[in-house]
Amino acid sequence: MTHPLQHLVKTPDEIAKMRVAGQLAASVLTMIEPYVVAGTSTEALDQRCHDYITNHLKAIPAPLNYRGFPKSICTSINHVVCHGIPRVDKILKEGDIINIDITVIKDGYHGDTSRMFTVGKVSTQANRLVQIARECLFIGIELVKPGASLKTIGQAIEEHASKHHYSSVREYCGHGIGSSFHEEGLQVLHYDDHTIPDIQLIPGLTFTIEPMINIGKRFTKTLNDDWTVITKDRSLSAQWEHTLLCTDDGVDILTRREGEKTDPIV
Repeated sequence: MTHPLQHLVKTPDEIAKMRVAGQLAASVLTMIEPYVVAGTSTEALDQRCHDYITNHLKAIPAPLNYRGFPKSICTSINHVVCHGIPRVDKILKEGDIINIDITVIKDGYHGDTSRMFTVGKVSTQANRLVQIARECLFIGIELVKPGASLKTIGQAIEEHASKHHYSSVREYCGHGIGSSFHEEGLQVLHYDDHTIPDIQLIPGLTFTIEPMINIGKRFTKTLNDDWTVITKDRSLSAQWEHTLLCTDDGVDILTRREGEKTDPIV
């Protein structure tokens, strides 16, 4: 019987292109880090990333005009869960936490990654959330190998979040990625769902894991701009994301940044 995700398995040539796109996306997060400081607008961060992607990397910022999204990156601050729109009047201040989400297209293939940044000195509570959200990502990544169940990834992520009295957002999930930004049929939930079919991973699949972890309850709402997602209780939220390749014997992190530690607990 054909595997339900067989049509999403990448050829060696496609994987090579995914590696390039992944490394380019990673380099944007490294480039922008020194500029994530109090007093900077998210519009300025977007412009800097846009220019770097288009002029330096000779690549395309995938979010720009994707389903009408107006900017080249997503900037999600404090209680914003995801899809925050960069704005000239959104100024970073001391104590903020911000997720910057980068997706680039190079030679027709996507690399998608995000990370948290802290602005100046942040609260112990915020720092801890950022750290545990990162651990949730890498606990999920550690489980990726042929034969592994997608379901167990979500279970492990939610279990780790719950252990620390946090919640895992359910409305948004990891996804298949390749020549399409979001490939149909491959979803990586970040929570335990007994109702979904138990699909096992096979070599050659490329997808994201991107848990959104809240200090408060898991519930979210979308603002009137139709993009910005916030926690319903306005509690802090943190997210980290990587694009991954299921290999013959494990996993490759296609968007790993230079020098980035990949142990869940650092």
